[in-house]
Amino acid sequence: MSAGTAAEELPADGPAALHEHHHADVSGGWLRAAVFGAMDGLVTNTALVAGVGGGGAAPRAIVLTGVAGLVAGAISMALGEYTSVQTQNEQLELEVAKERRELERHPEEELGELVGMLRDRGVEEDLAREVATQLSRDPEVALRLHVVAELGMSPGDQPSPVTAAVSSFLTFSLGAVLPLLPYLFGLSLLWVALLCGAVGLVAAGALSSRFTPRPWWYAGLRQLLFGAVAAGATYLIGAAIGVTAA
Repeated sequence: MSAGTAAEELPADGPAALHEHHHADVSGGWLRAAVFGAMDGLVTNTALVAGVGGGGAAPRAIVLTGVAGLVAGAISMALGEYTSVQTQNEQLELEVAKERRELERHPEEELGELVGMLRDRGVEEDLAREVATQLSRDPEVALRLHVVAELGMSPGDQPSPVTAAVSSFLTFSLGAVLPLLPYLFGLSLLWVALLCGAVGLVAAGALSSRFTPRPWWYAGLRQLLFGAVAAGATYLIGAAIGVTAA
């Protein structure tokens, strides 16, 4: 009985059904873009507000600078994500085309590679050759196996550049607006704005830990540290330039 036949005969309530599980998005689609966008928005605008505020700018100037940073940063992030993901997809398509030509021109060599892949994973020689021969009867199956083994990506799992761009744009904007909230609501105190940015950094780091093995407090404090370094540096530079200019 073949593996495919055995799988088809498994009852719906068998072990496979009892242990059904799903994996998170790890192909570089919306999740990576969302996390990167939120973190970048928070760090960038918190540091920007700290630098301008440290230089002694008026609240109106701080808001204007923060909003300009939000708009410019969100657009830049979205365009960057779109270009990055689209380039990655196009590169994968190019490599898939190369592999397809190799399968058409040198089928025996490619069959030998597939046998070697199976042997490297612990399959015995005779069984590896039998399985590889059976799989190679369908060129598309053989192509997917070679691409996944050699490139580490599946041709059918390409992330969407539009999804990445929109995700990055929205989360960057959300992160960047947090340190501006006190000023937008009439509370023109720099320390309150920086506190809002710090709370956002901890929250964003803690949320990102749901997709990693790290504890929430570790991810939150790590992101707070990164933001504090950026904000501290820009505050000192802003203060120095402000004093010099005065």
